[in-house]
Amino acid sequence: MPDGDGPDPLDTARAMWAADPASRALGMELLDLGAGWAEVAMTVRRDMVNGYAMAHGGLVATLADSAFALACNSRGRATVASGFDITFLEAGRLGDRLVARARETALRGRTGLYDVTVRRGSDGVGIAEMRGRSRALSTAREQE
Repeated sequence: MPDGDGPDPLDTARAMWAADPASRALGMELLDLGAGWAEVAMTVRRDMVNGYAMAHGGLVATLADSAFALACNSRGRATVASGFDITFLEAGRLGDRLVARARETALRGRTGLYDVTVRRGSDGVGIAEMRGRSRALSTAREQE
C-alpha cells in the first residue's frame, strides 16, 4: 500500500493497461494486480484458434506477455520486455477461459525476471509456462 507520501507505484501499470488497445481487442481482463505480480484472463474465441482448433500459441503468449507487462510495471517505473521464452504444455480450446498469473522472481536495479503460468480456468490445468526478462527505462536523472 502506498504510504500517502507519493504516487501509488501500481499507477504505472494501471496507466499502461488503460492505454493498451491490443490486450483490449483480445478481450483480456485484468483480474488482480499487486507489487511484483498480476493476473489477467482471456476467453478463447472462434477467431483465436488455429487450423487444429486449438488456441493459437501466439495468442496464448500474448496473454502471458500482458500479465508479465503488468507485473513488471507494478513497481512504479516504466518497464519493457527484453525477452521471454514460453513452453506450451496443453492445448487451449474454443471457449476456454485462460488465466495468466505473472510473478516477479528477481529484481536487480533496472533488470527483472518474471515467471508466468497460464492455466485453464475451468480445471486449473497448466497450458503454458513463460519466463520473462524486463528492463526498466532510464529516467532523466540516470542519463545525467
